[in-house]
Formats: sequence, structure tokens, C-alpha cells
Amino acid sequence: MNGAAAGSPTVAAGNPGSAGATGATGVSRPLIVHVVYSLGVGGLENGLVNLINSPLGETYRHAIVCLTRASAFRERLQRADVEIFELHKPAGLGLGIYPRLWRLLRQLRPAIVHTNNLAALETQWIAALAGVKGRVHSEHGWLAADPQGQNPRHRWLRRVCDPVVGTYIAVSRDIARWLTDFIGLPARKVELVPNGVDTVRFAPRQTTPLTPPTVAVPWPANAVVIGCVARLDPVKAPLTLLAAYVALLQRRPASAPPLWLAWLGDGPERARMEAAVSAAGVAARVWLPGARNDIPDLLPHFAVFGLASLNEGISYTVLEAMATGVPVVACAVGGNPEIITSGATGRLVPAGDVNGFADALADYVETPTLRQQHGEAGRATVVARFSFTAMQQTYAAIYARQCAGKQ
Repeated sequence: MNGAAAGSPTVAAGNPGSAGATGATGVSRPLIVHVVYSLGVGGLENGLVNLINSPLGETYRHAIVCLTRASAFRERLQRADVEIFELHKPAGLGLGIYPRLWRLLRQLRPAIVHTNNLAALETQWIAALAGVKGRVHSEHGWLAADPQGQNPRHRWLRRVCDPVVGTYIAVSRDIARWLTDFIGLPARKVELVPNGVDTVRFAPRQTTPLTPPTVAVPWPANAVVIGCVARLDPVKAPLTLLAAYVALLQRRPASAPPLWLAWLGDGPERARMEAAVSAAGVAARVWLPGARNDIPDLLPHFAVFGLASLNEGISYTVLEAMATGVPVVACAVGGNPEIITSGATGRLVPAGDVNGFADALADYVETPTLRQQHGEAGRATVVARFSFTAMQQTYAAIYARQCAGKQ
């Protein structure tokens, strides 16, 4: 299919046609087309892949439309019947992709089109014009250039698209309030669906020197590791975490166990991060391996998880760290206060407060009993309130309503 005619979407994976169109009972399964800007490494994409891989994939068929392209991240999909289409949208408006998307939707005839974040929102109009009855839009967070979601043009665009959106999904109360109070969307159309994680896959593991590590790490067995799993993106403020680490390192006694910083992820801030690490003279104790596929094996090596984002929805990686029993230090922005109880499961500090962040990290670096206590409380929170099963059940209910024509 990569030899598609000019002007046609590229099929990046999967087998077009009716593969897997019916279940064991022979009953046709409704098709959900998920529209994303790209399929790369990120929380949104991770959640989408996990949802498709879940038992929900046995109730519905799924296809993914990337307005730009799909990366090797698509290999995490476990279902053979998932089609991925790349529209290769150029920089700028890229209006030429919309007739192609309309034709594609007319060909696929999905029961639901589910768009994600602002970059895909306007395609709700294309879905409506293509006759798709079920239309869902999810808001996962904000752009790095507009971390508070205040851009007037974006606000206008969301209002223009509102008439054709059946249900909005907000991953945090903060986003839900923003959609209703600032954007002005009707509350009846906004549904809160917090992100959820697999609490079996992400769970505490023994990491003492008596137990050989399941994955190679660069630090010695007695090291204390401050870790983060996130895109190297301006909104994640990696340089703030690095500055807090350097500040903590400078006041740490020479006799103390070695203190390391690990950032698992890649992105546009990588060059600046590497330059800052080199300038601070800490390259020997900072690990920047890029995107990883073995996060469940690496998280248990962290003494504390640090995320200095300027804004967040409900961070999957924060939830994964908490499920693993790792306390979290994060900024008191977005959905973070909804999942982190400061002083009980981690610490919340003001955004951009390097010294405050360093002080919060120090509590866990210097006090093993505290990190164990808060780590256990964090896992209990995730098990009780942010399980993947609960998230999946809520999505299933929303999809069922859309298929029944109940907006």
C-alpha cells in the first residue's frame, strides 16, 4: 500500500480491508478512527496505544490517522487489524490534506472519529461533512508556546468547532474547568476521564545489590537516582530539573552516595539539555539515553521522580512512577495537584522555583524511610483512583453512547 496513488494517504501499518472486522460471534464491530497530529513518543500516544491494545479492541475496530506521520512507536500496537494512515501534512495550514481525509473517512465509514488535542480538532468538521455520526474530542494538555491555554486564536478555533463535537474528554478537572469556564463550552458535553495506568506492569520491584538489575544502568549500585520520563520539550522544563539537581549536588557531602540524574525521553530540547549538562560539569552523572521501551524496568531504580513542567494534564509517567512506588516532586500546575498529595505521596512546588525544587528533592534523596512511606502511599492512590481498567470502562461507555447516537 505504500505505492498509493498521488494524493492518497500513506498506509503506514496494518492491512486495509476487513481484517478483524467481525468478532468471534460474527457480529461486525464498529470502527473508531483516532486522529492525531503524529504517532510518536508521548503521553497522548502512549495512552492511545494502550487503549487500542486493551480488551476495548475486541469490541471495536480501530484505525489511526496521523496528520503528519507515524514513527516506530506504532510497533507497540499489538493488534494486527489496526490500520495507520499518514497524511504528511506540510508546515503551515496544509489545507490540501482535508479533501484526502474526507475521502478516506467516506471509504472507511467509521462509527466514531476521535480527535486528540488542538492540532486535530478542526478535522471534526471533516468528519461531520463525511457523515460520521459519532464525534469525540480529547484534550490532554496545552502547547509549549501557550502553556496556560490563553491564545485568543486557539480559543476562537475551539468555539468554531464546538457545534460538530459530540463529546469532549478532559483528562483532568483543571482541563474540564478550562473548557467550560474559559473556552465557554457547555458542561453537558464535557466528560472527565482521568488517565489510568496498568498497576500490574508498573509495580514496585526489588532493586538492592542482592538482586541483579533486569536492565543495564550506568550508575553504581549505591547511587541515589533522581529520574524523569518525559519528552525533552520546553513545556516539560528539563533545564529547571537539571538546575535543581546541580544545586542539590553542590551542597551534598562528598562522603554521601553518588547522586545521579536520569532523563528518559527525547525531543527538541535535547541539544540545549546536553549543552547545559556539559556547561555544569555534571556529564559523568547525568544519563540521557533518549526514548526507551523498558520504562517499567527502569522506574524502580529511581529514588525520586522529578517533573518541573510548566503545565500538565494528567501525566501518564507521573502515574507510572507512583504505581511503581516512587515518590514524585512536581510543579503545582495543571492536573498535578489532582494526583499528587503534597507531603503524603510527593511534593508540589511553584513552577520555575529551582531552589524549592531542590529542597523537595533533598527530602527524598536524604531520607530513605520518607521515600518508602510516600512511595507506598502514591501506589495506593493510583490503585484506588487511576487504574487503567477504570479508564477503559469510561471510554467504553462514551463510545457506546456515541454509537447509539446519544451525544
